[in-house]
Amino acid sequence: MTVHYRVVHGKKDERVEGPDDADIVITVPVDIVRAPGFDATVEFMRGKLKAAGHTGRLLEVLKSGEADSALAEIAARP
Repeated sequence: MTVHYRVVHGKKDERVEGPDDADIVITVPVDIVRAPGFDATVEFMRGKLKAAGHTGRLLEVLKSGEADSALAEIAARP
């Protein structure tokens, strides 16, 4: 299973990691990721984190914490 992460900094300004043909695509604004106590699962439930792909696999990625660490790393980039 592959995941494509998109952290949106502004209109047409995204930091991307992962293959373009990934099974799951996760998109979230940078200010959400940089907020204290960021939790990808909570933000998905709030509708701030958007995802496309198989929901069961998405929930596995969220539960494992992989999404939290990957998104935080991408958001930290200049």
